[in-house]
Amino acid sequence: MARVTIEDCLKNVDNRFALVHLAAKRVRQVREGADLLVKSSKNEDVVTVLREIAANRIVEDRPEESEE
Repeated sequence: MARVTIEDCLKNVDNRFALVHLAAKRVRQVREGADLLVKSSKNEDVVTVLREIAANRIVEDRPEESEE
């Protein structure tokens, strides 16, 4: 994958807001020492995380909807 685009990521995440939240959470994990889920040469953490999302390596946590 030469370039990662927002459109590539949105195939696996519901909307842009959820994408930002998911990416920010994952970047924090990576910076705290979590293992990378895709091979990355010299990319910044954010780019690497977007590649993980585009490759469908990260699953979005969705709260269960309650019927009230």
